[in-house]
Order: sequence, then C-alpha cells, then structure tokens
Amino acid sequence: MNPLLDFSGLPRFAEIRPEHIAPAIEQLIDGAREAMAHAAQAEASWDAFVAPLDDANERLARAWGQVVHLHAVLDSPQLRAAYNENLPKVTRYWTELGQDPHLFARYAALGAAPEFAHYNHERRKVVENALRDFQLGGAELPPEKKSRFAAIQQELAGVSARFAEHLLDATNAGAVLLRDPARLAGLPDDAVAAAREAAANDGQEGWKFTLHMPSWLPAMQYAEDRALRETLYRQSVTRASEFGEPEWDNSPLIARIVRLRNEGAELLGYRNHAEVSLVPKMARTPGEVLAFLRDLARRARPFAERDAAAMQAFARAELGLEALQAWDVAFVSERLRQRHFQFSDHEVKQYFPETQVVPGMFRLVESLYGLRIAQASAPRWHDDVRFFELRDASGELIGQFYTDLYARDTKRGGAWMDEAIARRRKNGRIQTPVAHLNCNFARPAGGKPALFTHDDVITLFHEFGHVLHLLLTRVEELGVSGLSGVEWDAVELPSQFMENFCWEWEVIAPMTRHVDTGASIPRALFERMLAAKNFQAGIAILRQIEFALFDMRLHCEPVAATAGRALVLLDEVRREVAVLLPPEYNRFPNSFAHVFAGGYAAGYYSYQWAEVLSADAYAAFEESGVLDARTGGRFRDEILAVGGSRPAAESFRAFRGRAPQVDALLRHNGMIAA
Repeated sequence: MNPLLDFSGLPRFAEIRPEHIAPAIEQLIDGAREAMAHAAQAEASWDAFVAPLDDANERLARAWGQVVHLHAVLDSPQLRAAYNENLPKVTRYWTELGQDPHLFARYAALGAAPEFAHYNHERRKVVENALRDFQLGGAELPPEKKSRFAAIQQELAGVSARFAEHLLDATNAGAVLLRDPARLAGLPDDAVAAAREAAANDGQEGWKFTLHMPSWLPAMQYAEDRALRETLYRQSVTRASEFGEPEWDNSPLIARIVRLRNEGAELLGYRNHAEVSLVPKMARTPGEVLAFLRDLARRARPFAERDAAAMQAFARAELGLEALQAWDVAFVSERLRQRHFQFSDHEVKQYFPETQVVPGMFRLVESLYGLRIAQASAPRWHDDVRFFELRDASGELIGQFYTDLYARDTKRGGAWMDEAIARRRKNGRIQTPVAHLNCNFARPAGGKPALFTHDDVITLFHEFGHVLHLLLTRVEELGVSGLSGVEWDAVELPSQFMENFCWEWEVIAPMTRHVDTGASIPRALFERMLAAKNFQAGIAILRQIEFALFDMRLHCEPVAATAGRALVLLDEVRREVAVLLPPEYNRFPNSFAHVFAGGYAAGYYSYQWAEVLSADAYAAFEESGVLDARTGGRFRDEILAVGGSRPAAESFRAFRGRAPQVDALLRHNGMIAA
C-alpha cells in the first residue's frame, strides 16, 4: 500500500518516497472532489454533508501534511520536485472548495435551519467559521473574478514555496572555513569542536562556520576576530538576495507576493491584504494594530536608547571599537552582559544538557496538568527524531508527539510546531491528536549530549506550549479542535505563556546538571541570569516591533508592492522605531520567511499582541504559586482545552475573570516596577 494512503494509525514516515506523492495526492483529491459534489447536493444537515466532507478533506490534509513536513525537515532534490509538482494540485482543490457556491449555500441553509439552534457550540462555531471562510475564499465572486482569485492563490502557493527553498539553499551555501587557529580566539570549546566536525564532514582541514544558527550565533557572540564576524554577518543578512546566486534572489518574489495578496484582497472588496488578514483575528483594523505597536514602541524606546548608549560606550571604552557596527552587536552585548552579571551563555549551557532539560520540561507539564509523558516507538523520518505519548492520570492516551531538535542541512531554519493528526470524534471514537515539535539546536558533539543555551530552553518551552494547545484540546469537531479556528493573534498565547516558567528557580533547578561535574546550577548563577533577564529588553522589543510594523505597513499601503518598495519601507520603519541601524546592504526581507513563506502575513504583530495575553495569564500563576495545579487545571480547562470553539477573548475572560491588561507584559520586561 502507498504509505500516504494509510490512515489507520501513525504516519509511515520511514516508507514514504517521492514517487508515492503524486499517485496518493491525485487519488485523495479525486475522492475529496466526489465528496464535495455529493455535499453540494445533500440535505442541509451535519450528518448528510458536513461530516462526510470533513472525512475526505482530512484524509487529503493528513497526507499532504506529511509531504509538507518532510519537505521542511528532510529536503532533497527528488522530494522538492515531487512537492512542487503536487503543490498546484492541492492548492487548486482547496481554492475550488472555498469558492463552491453550492457548498456555500448548503452551509448557509444549515445555519438557517431550525436544528442549528440545537447544535452544541462547537458545531455552531464550525458553521459560522465556514460561512466566513467561504466569503474570504471568493465564493460570492462573479465567475471572471472567481477565476482570477483562484489563479492568484495558485501562484501565491508556488511563489511562497520558492521563497522558502531559495532561503534554505542560500543558507546552506554560506560558510567560512578557517585554517589559522589564531582566528578562533574567544570561541567556546564546543563551538570550535562543532566547526572542526563540520569541516571534517566536508573532507576539509580546519574549522567550518555556517549560517545555521548553532554555528553562526556562537561565532557572532564570542569570536574576537572582527573580520570573521563581519563576513558571517554579511553572508547572513544578504541571503537569497541580489548579492548571491541570481537564481536564489527573493527580491522579485517579495514584490510579486505582496502584489498578488493585495490584488486578491481587492477582488474580495477590501482595500488591502491587511484588512483580509484581520477578519478572522482578534484585532479589528490595521489602524488598531499600528496604534498598538507604536504605543508599545513609545514605552520601550527610552529603555532601548539607554541600552544602546551603554553598549556603544562600553565598546569604545573597553573594546576599542570607536564605531559599533552591526556585526559587533552580539559580541559587545555578550561581553557587556558578562561584565555586568558575571556569566556567559557558554557557562550557562553546560548546565542544560538535553538529557536533563527535556525530562524536566515534561515533569513541569505533568505536575501542572496531571499528565504522564513517556517515550514510545513510531516510524521516524530521521535518527534524530524521538516519539512520546502523553497520558492522563488514569493512563488514558491523550496525545502523541515527535521531537526533532537538531539543525541539519536538509531542514529549514527556526523552530515550529505542526499538526500531524487532529483530535476529533469519528465513528463513535476519539481520534488521538499527534504533533511535530521541530527545533534547530546544536547536536551532540565530542561524546557529550546536546547542550542548550537558556535561550534554547525558552524556545523549547515555547514550541511545547503549541504542542500542548494541540494535544490537550477536548473539542471533538475537526474545524475547531486544537489550534484550528483559534484567532491567529491569540495562537501564541499558550507558547509564550510557557516561556515564563524558564525564569522560575523551582522549575529550572531540577532540570539542570553540569555536563562534566553533574552539579545542579548554582543558585547564585541563576540569580545573575534572573538579574540579566531584561538586559537590553528595550532593544529586543523594538526589533520585534520593527518587523511587525514593516509587515503590517507592507500589506496595507497601496504602493508597497512596487519594485524595491519593501526596502524603502523597512528603512522608514527603522528610522521610526530602531535605535541600532544596520548597514545599507542588509536584506532582511529576503529571509523573512514568517511573512513571505509562512502564515504571518499582516500577522507578525501577533507575537506582541499575544504576549500581552500570555504575560497577564501567567500573572495568575504568580499570584497563586507558579506550580499550583489548581491554576494549571483552570488554564487547561479555559484556554488549552477549548481550542477554537469560542473566541479567544472569551477564553481569556473565563480564565482571568477580566479583560487582559498590558501591565504584566511591561513588568515582565522591566518597564514598570514589580
């Protein structure tokens, strides 16, 4: 059997080959089209057309989801070719589904039927969301506009995929090979060992530093060789631009993506893509988002200016750097932090081996939510992958998840969570949800386990928050189960909420063990880390606001899609909010995959928006005790369990008893007194 057509259990990742993709996808699309045709003529009831259509669409989504996942974590020329061959077919089907006027009419009839009032809130929300999505999918457009809208969606899918592929190829191509050991001054031993292994893997003598974060970041933080830092910085910020291979230049793709998005919005009767993007979100208008971001920037700016001035003065007085350049920032920042707080990231990471951190994170979740997590076996796509089961106190299986934690050349950068299987009631039984947790940490080296920086630990907790959001849902309808149906600007609440635990002694101490001595992290070192928690927080917040303002303005200003406008606009945003300006050759948009190859277009502000929610939600734990199981139970019941079955604002009110307040966010970032 074609492994992509087997839905009896977990994905058969070890057996999937590129040649399986086209036959499976074509068969599943044919089946989904048959279900769609039947649904369009069926009685306007849940059992007659919604459930059968959900079944067919879920099979296609699960199979294609496996292809998308492998394309992201185990890319190869053969897999990439098969992915790009089938992407237009899948995009065409989903576009046809969203535009079908007969299906739209069935859902409208169902929403108006007497039985609708007797549906539970989950089913009512599914129908309401479907009616909204049909309108956003172009179902009400006249034929000629509908055809153009479909063509736009088709082209957008292909262009976005090429953006991501160009970025991966350009990242893999960038590297610096050192032959002179004197140029390694300042670098930690594990970074040097990893660089030597990287060179040896290429059959080279010396030390190879790449643009993948586990290699690039230590070099930028610790290398005393300023020329090395400058070279690596330039390579990183010019990836997939006109400064590299012409076939990898994302500049024309950016302009095309923005033009297509805005044209699609205009066909739907909106002024720009930002307005369309906000329809299913908590924020109501682009103006509201811009005002929120600028207000936050105003509050953060004094702190950022103070931090930038301190860094520049330190660089000049202590390091002999008269002009602080972009490739100096991470290095000077690390030196300044060591001066103020007497610790380094390298020192801290010795206490965070993967073998201690991951079980420690699991123990926290178990105590908060009354769960049990244990490693299990499943087909894997790579030897790095681990598989786990999550059960409740009675032993009942709640969910399962994979972890794939290390960077490699075949894997896209960053960290993310993906759904493999969603929870739903099907044929009288509950389908167990399954998640993917993906990171790009440094792999084990020198016979030692992988060592995580504290930032890595925060990233791991963040992504595991998404995993819990998917697995702990109690919703039984596919369209609002887990993260489905959750407003995009609230979807980061559970993930950012989890980050807060990384600053709690009773959480962190048990998950540390020095990789050489076995000692737990000293309380004095942790207190210094805590004191440094908000070190340069103003700069960090302004940087995120810079990205979010750029994204929102790019998608709501009519001239944004003109050639070269993205860089001009980004310069305008930087002059408005940034305190450290990069060199002219910086081509940040060309690697901004969140917006141009992900789901964050006109939505990157979600990180700041959701951080208000997450900080205020975590304040409830600060009030009751950070490991209080009763508060954990309420958070699970009112936030994690409900999925998208009700508006996020209602879920927050149910948990907190009031609307969110920004004070907790400002306090957590050291901008108002505790």
